[in-house]
Amino acid sequence: MVIVLKNGISTQEKERIKSFLGERNFTTNEVNGKEQSIIAAVGLLKIDPADVRLLPGVENVIPISKPYKLASREFNPECTVVEFKNSFEQKIRIGGQRLSVIAGPAVVEEKERLFAIAKSISESGACMLNSSAFKPRTSPYAFPGLGEEGVKILKEAGEKYALPVATEIIASEHLKIMKKYGVDCLVVGASNMQNYQLLKEIGKSRIPVILKRNLCATLEEWLMSAEYLLSEGTKDVILCERGIRTFENSTRNTLDLSAVPNLKSMTHLPVIVDPSNAVGIAEKIPSMALASVASGVDGLLLEVHNEPSKAYTSGQQALLPSVFENLMNDVEALSPVVGKAVVHIQNNVNPSFVSEAKNKGGKLLCAYNGVRGAYAEQAVSRYFDGEAEPLSVGSFREIFKAVQDGKADFGMVPIENSLGGSVYDNYDNLVTFQDISIVGAVHLRIQHALLACKGTSIDSIKRVYSHPQGFAQCAKLIEEKGWEKITVSSTATASQLVSEMASTENAAIASAVTAKYYNLEILQEDIQDDPRDYTRFVIIAANHTARRLFADKKANTASFVFATANETGALCNALNVFKQKGLNLTRLECRPIKGQPWHYWFYADAQLCSKEMQNEKYVHAFMEELKKVSEDVRLLGVYSEPENSI
Repeated sequence: MVIVLKNGISTQEKERIKSFLGERNFTTNEVNGKEQSIIAAVGLLKIDPADVRLLPGVENVIPISKPYKLASREFNPECTVVEFKNSFEQKIRIGGQRLSVIAGPAVVEEKERLFAIAKSISESGACMLNSSAFKPRTSPYAFPGLGEEGVKILKEAGEKYALPVATEIIASEHLKIMKKYGVDCLVVGASNMQNYQLLKEIGKSRIPVILKRNLCATLEEWLMSAEYLLSEGTKDVILCERGIRTFENSTRNTLDLSAVPNLKSMTHLPVIVDPSNAVGIAEKIPSMALASVASGVDGLLLEVHNEPSKAYTSGQQALLPSVFENLMNDVEALSPVVGKAVVHIQNNVNPSFVSEAKNKGGKLLCAYNGVRGAYAEQAVSRYFDGEAEPLSVGSFREIFKAVQDGKADFGMVPIENSLGGSVYDNYDNLVTFQDISIVGAVHLRIQHALLACKGTSIDSIKRVYSHPQGFAQCAKLIEEKGWEKITVSSTATASQLVSEMASTENAAIASAVTAKYYNLEILQEDIQDDPRDYTRFVIIAANHTARRLFADKKANTASFVFATANETGALCNALNVFKQKGLNLTRLECRPIKGQPWHYWFYADAQLCSKEMQNEKYVHAFMEELKKVSEDVRLLGVYSEPENSI
């Protein structure tokens, strides 16, 4: 059963509840959620739930009828996120709104080959390395793996390329070896899914586990295997669909993608898909990987080999590094459509920025405009992946002020929307605050909803509140209904005001997330004119040292601002410098220079398309050329821009 605790419950009351249950042979586990805390009690139901409900500090008791208790949604209504730490001290998370890609060769073969593969998959966007040192084989003559030496090599490769490592375990006596070398995640293969004794021993180790589905297992049988791991102490279990046996024989197995949405409703555990083992044919794997992303998975497990024809095993289902890189680009493009963000090593946040900020006091803050639930707050969570705490301020200018004054380490600034266009205030702020630089970027899909107080109908609405961008993105519905538009500082602020006014004549255009924060009803979802509605945010930081501008080794974008003379061909001459230097100009905006009538700033984003361009010397050489044909030139930032994300 699940015991929902009251807010403000004392420690003594918690201990009394646990003691009461323990005396009746229940095993208890406390889970602290964002909104509420619960105690999960597992055991034979020999007591009346009403007796538990009467205990001080108990708000509600929910019996769990399913045979899998700890793995059920009733036990934990929030999605579990499994966390690993790499050699850069970055937290790699699987679950929630993230999409993680785990990759590597089927087995550890030779040290040099594994290191080469690890390097390539890390550069392409994988966040975890998987390969087997102990390999169960259907034939006693097939390569069984390198054993302990393979585990050692695997861990060395993971440390070098900042990839946490996962490897298959086939016997409980191998646990000592896994612990000795610090394996981050154990993989239980399909053949051992119902090896309950092995699962018990693994559970006691409390090492995170990827649990693969047996070829003939139902979803309930699979979750019962996860229950063995959870009941023995392991809290971090990742479910991996890798194909089931059917009458079809054109592929190795049949990939059951219907399992993904079904599991999402049944369990809180993360779900990943292994299309390599499911399909067994390399050229068919990318399409099934993308189909898996569309189904809502939390991650992919893929086999990659630099010479599949020479692989010791499973070469026919291994992707070449070049194919894997192309697939990662497609995954990057598809993931925002399903509300996911691909996890990357360093997550596009330069480690030096984070360490500098933490050294100031251990609390990393990112300022954003709006109140709780604002899209910018969601962008903070998306980009920093929990490493930064959102700091609400009242305007875009206050974001820049907070960063400049040291009250915040970073700022999350919307710069343009795919439907509403540019946010001109922030182009002006980038010029005004000369000690601020762009250090990163993130793209967020915008999904507006019509929100109102309980009892409101669409016909009773006379006024709608939102940010100007919100009105621009939902213009068709507003024009159709003839509503009066009232502009506020952010969409989340609109929800807050509508809630406070408590009138059935008012509504807000904002994220559906804000409905629960401000006790509003969702009258209609996805009301934007075009479903392909994205906002591009840039991350800003104080630029007190020149090295910060060139610290990001994965930078692929440079942003400039320049002013030209008011004469024929001046702009053409400036743009010709971009052409001569081979820079792909992806954006050009024009804004008036304050105090100088009929003079303009031009804002330019340019792709750094090659490694030759991605260095300080090249960017400075470009700026020197641009200065020759311009009156003023400034570098706003050199940073990583998400590729193919819209």
